[in-house]
Amino acid sequence: MSKTQYYTATSLDGFLATEDDSLDWLFPLSSLNESSYPAFIAEVGALAMGSATYEWMLRNAEVVLKETGAAWPYTQPAWVFSSRKLPLIEGADVRFASGAVGPVWAQMKRAAAGKNIWIVGGGDLAGQFYDAGLLDEVIVQIGSATLGSGKPLFPRRVLGPKLALQSVRQMGASMAELRYELGKD
Repeated sequence: MSKTQYYTATSLDGFLATEDDSLDWLFPLSSLNESSYPAFIAEVGALAMGSATYEWMLRNAEVVLKETGAAWPYTQPAWVFSSRKLPLIEGADVRFASGAVGPVWAQMKRAAAGKNIWIVGGGDLAGQFYDAGLLDEVIVQIGSATLGSGKPLFPRRVLGPKLALQSVRQMGASMAELRYELGKD
C-alpha cells in the first residue's frame, strides 16, 4: 500500500534550513549513499515540494549535481506548490500547483501508480498534508548541528500517541534517523 511520506533532515534544534534557506550545514554530516535514501527513493512515484525548496534547487544546481549526480535528480513527476510563476528546469517533469493540497494529492497518487508520495519540503507544506489527513509517515534524519533559528522542521503541534515511533537508526557518527507512523483519527 502506498504512503505519503515526509522524508527530510533537520538540525538537532529542529531546523531544516537557515533563515536564508541554506542547507550548507547538512552536507558535511553525511553521504546519501550512507543513508536510507537509495532504498527510499526507489519506492517513490511522485514528489511534492514548496517553492523555497524548488528555488533552492535552482540556485544550487551545482551542489545538487555534486551530491546526487544530476542537477535535477528525480525521474518521478514533481508538483511544486507556489503562488508565484517560477522557471521550469529543462528536462524535469515538474508541475506547478497552488491552493489546497487534497486535489493535487489525488493527481499525485494516480501518477505514483502504487508507489509512495514524497513530501520533499518544506515543513509547512508537510504540515498542510498533515492538516488534510494525508500524511502517513515522517522520516527525519537528525544531524549533529544546531542552527539557533531558521526554517522549522514541522510547524504544527502533534502530540502522542498520534506519532508512533517505528524505528531508530544511527547513520555514521553525525546522523540518526527516526521513523514515525502517523495515526489517523
